[in-house]
Amino acid sequence: MSEASHPMRYRQQLSVPFAYDVVFTRGLFAPDNLTLAESLPHADGPAKAAVFIDQGVLKRRPDLPEAIEAWTRAHPEALALRGGPVAVPGGEAVKNDLTFVQRMTHQFQRFELDRHNYVIAVGGGAVLDAVGLAAAVFHRGLRLVRVPTTVLSQNDSGVGVKNGINLDGVKNLIGTFAPPFAVLSDLEFLADLEDRDWFSGLAETFKVALIKDAALLDELEALAPRLVARDLDAMERMVVRCALLHLEHIRGGGDPFEFGSARPLDFGHWSAHKLEALTHHELRHGEAVAIGIALDLYLAEGLGLLGAAARERVLDAMAACRLPLWHDALLRRNGVTGALKVVEGLEEFRQHLGGRLTLTMPDGLGRKIEIHELAPERIEAAVEALKTRAQTVHNPLPAKP
Repeated sequence: MSEASHPMRYRQQLSVPFAYDVVFTRGLFAPDNLTLAESLPHADGPAKAAVFIDQGVLKRRPDLPEAIEAWTRAHPEALALRGGPVAVPGGEAVKNDLTFVQRMTHQFQRFELDRHNYVIAVGGGAVLDAVGLAAAVFHRGLRLVRVPTTVLSQNDSGVGVKNGINLDGVKNLIGTFAPPFAVLSDLEFLADLEDRDWFSGLAETFKVALIKDAALLDELEALAPRLVARDLDAMERMVVRCALLHLEHIRGGGDPFEFGSARPLDFGHWSAHKLEALTHHELRHGEAVAIGIALDLYLAEGLGLLGAAARERVLDAMAACRLPLWHDALLRRNGVTGALKVVEGLEEFRQHLGGRLTLTMPDGLGRKIEIHELAPERIEAAVEALKTRAQTVHNPLPAKP
């Protein structure tokens, strides 16, 4: 018998705990705010960091670099800047540029950052994703401190364990699972947002309400007038509640790095990711998710998981929060097969899961169920029903050809 028939197998099992603080504050870079100092532990001398700021944030807050530098001058024992603040491109464009990661690693090298140093990324979800990816691969991992500045990044993407960029029109095709060192959410940044960014982030709050917490849906309905009036206290309540539900799932769901094929927190996302690509990111991520949720509500109704009254209640609440429920990109068809192009999102989603197609759907309100197939004719019917509704009910974001 050959040696090959007697393999020597040794099973190496590792357990590595991850822990990071998520802090909600106001005036993070005010000299008397100690949140940053308390979040950057250091052994010998001050913590060393480089700061990168989303250009979109700088347009709204041109004095932010000076504020950060003033904070470091006020707390020299806590933080020493190795580089920056440096402006980086914002929005989805930064996630569509593979060379951005290389440019970032060049910056890290120029600043002589090592694995005990910090990268402080201030910006929306796209910037946090792209800078986070660069930080995760440089020296096999720098300490990333996220300072999310949008509703969407404070209540969802910024508090999670993923980084990524887009490639070949596929959302987050290149990325890593790399928990941040800390997440510091300054709620005052939300007051500066354009209306579209203020409202679109609420899509993720509706998402978790529908699959995890029916009482949160009640609260969204009750707070809608205050949210429309841009009441920061009302938005703070929704942001914190949504973030905590995301953190609870990541911590207690049993699969934080998504080794399985289920992604409950991506309810409404299989079509949303495709809609972002089809519109060349004319749709914000949150807007695409809102439309994806609307489509999935009709699909859930067709599958007997949700009644028409519940579906209309949710759609009315989303519209009351100024979320779009339709875009004409849903009607685009493959020039060869004639099939709706959004259906292609199912296979792209399955590939992203890395295995069996698993879609999360609401099972009533506040509960979820997983399905593993979705017939194209059901999607056709749901798109048609959603289009009919959009033609008869006011849509907050007018459809564009």
